Parts: sequence; C-alpha cells; structure tokens
Amino acid sequence: MNTGATGRAALALAVPRLRAAGVAEPARDARLLLAFALGLAPDRLTLHLEDPLLPDGQARFDAALAAREMRQPLSQIIGTRLFWGRRFTVTPDVLDPRPETEILVAAALQEPFTRVLDLGTGSGAIMLSLLAECPGATGLGVDLSLKALAVARANAVQLQLSDRAGFECSDWFDGVAGDFDLIVSNPPYISDAEMADLAPETRQWEPSIALTPGGDGLAAYRAIAAGVGGVLRPGGRLLLEIGPTQGEAVAAILQSVALDAIAILPDFDGRPRIVTARCRQR
Repeated sequence: MNTGATGRAALALAVPRLRAAGVAEPARDARLLLAFALGLAPDRLTLHLEDPLLPDGQARFDAALAAREMRQPLSQIIGTRLFWGRRFTVTPDVLDPRPETEILVAAALQEPFTRVLDLGTGSGAIMLSLLAECPGATGLGVDLSLKALAVARANAVQLQLSDRAGFECSDWFDGVAGDFDLIVSNPPYISDAEMADLAPETRQWEPSIALTPGGDGLAAYRAIAAGVGGVLRPGGRLLLEIGPTQGEAVAAILQSVALDAIAILPDFDGRPRIVTARCRQR
C-alpha cells in the first residue's frame, strides 16, 4: 500500500479500507493498529503522526490492516485487551474479554471472599482481576483447553499473581478438590440458532468451545448447577454470566438445586447479564 511519507497519510488510506471491510469503528481501529505497528502507546500516536513512516513500520501496519480486514479481532492482532484496568494477553485460543463481563467482577467484589473458583477461565481475566483486588484471596481457574490455560498462566505471571492463582485442566468440576466461597463463570451460552448471527470477529476467530455448548445454549448452566453443591461452601456465592434472553431459564435451573437468593443483574444497556445465587446453609 502506497501511503505517502507520514503516519497521517497512512491513516488517511487505512480508514476507508477498514470501512469497506465492514469494521464497525474504522478510524479508531486504524489509529490503534498504527500505534501498535510503531510501538507507541495509543495516547502518544498524535505526537508522531507527522513523523516519517519507515519501511518496517509500514510493513507492520500493512500486515495488521490486512488481518483486521479479514475481521480478526483487534485484541488478537495487537495481542492484548484492557479489562478491569489491567492489560491481558489475548490469543485466538481464548475469548476476548468483554466490557460487560466487568459487571460480573464488580458484583463479585461486593462481598469479601478467600477462595475463588473460575469455571472455564479462558484468559484468566475474571479470576485474576478478582485476585488483584483482594490481596488475601487465592483462586483456581479450570478449563478444558490446554492452550487457554497457557494464556491464563502467562497472564498470572505478568500480573505477579502466580503465587495465588492455580490453573488446572478440568471439565467443569471434574478433578476440582477443596471448597470455595466464591464461584464465577462466563460459560459458553450461545445457542445453535444464534451462532450464524454473531459478528465475524466472534464467529470466525474466537474458540467455538468457549462460545457455544450447542442446542439451546443452557448445557453449561445445567452442568454447573449439578456440581456446584459439592464445592461451594454454605453461604458461598455463585455468579454466572448469561446471554440477554437467558435470565429466567438460568434462574430456574439454579432454583432446582441447593441455591437460593437468586438474582438477575443487568448490563450497561439494561439487559439481563449476570445471575447470582447463594449456597444454602446446611
């Protein structure tokens, strides 16, 4: 791509390319990709837009733009995502942490806890954010994907939380030992019928095992409800992220086991997003 001599000229040609590819925020993404290509913090890019764009920077920018035109998520291209005020490594082996998942973190922090279990931990963003906010707590993150667990472990090292964060390969509660006063999960919940309507960034680039359990999308909640009583301490809390149409169905699943105080919390747009419950006192 012939961009001219400066970063500003490169941006002027990059934005229409991304817009034509269907990228939702082409100007924002072009700036972030240029900053990444130049090794700059995004808030420093404006200071360097008139600098000459050297060949190696141009090559990195071209490669990043080509990936974004293919609708690869921005976080996968640059390799990180900001979540709960911290930067997490993101790869195609894990879900891209969403802003609405921060609602789960905020709800979990409403009460103290000492031991947290994160089911389907992925990048580890939920559990590690909780541990970073609670210096006395420890946690276990489990996932079926060994590649996802490698990402989570790397994030724990990066955030200096390895001494308090453990990770294990597990199918939900299989192999989980001990008990916990907090259990959190953003499980796969997209139904078969909904998969085709997902944005290309999600449908084509994120791991399907973390997106959908197939069928009606509720299989993970049934599995969690079936096993939670064996590891959640009396009075302990369970917090689950849900799809915006699943609140009542997930609440009903949890009501069928040893859980009470069930509540549904909204996201930023007022849609159901988190179901919370508490283990009954024995």
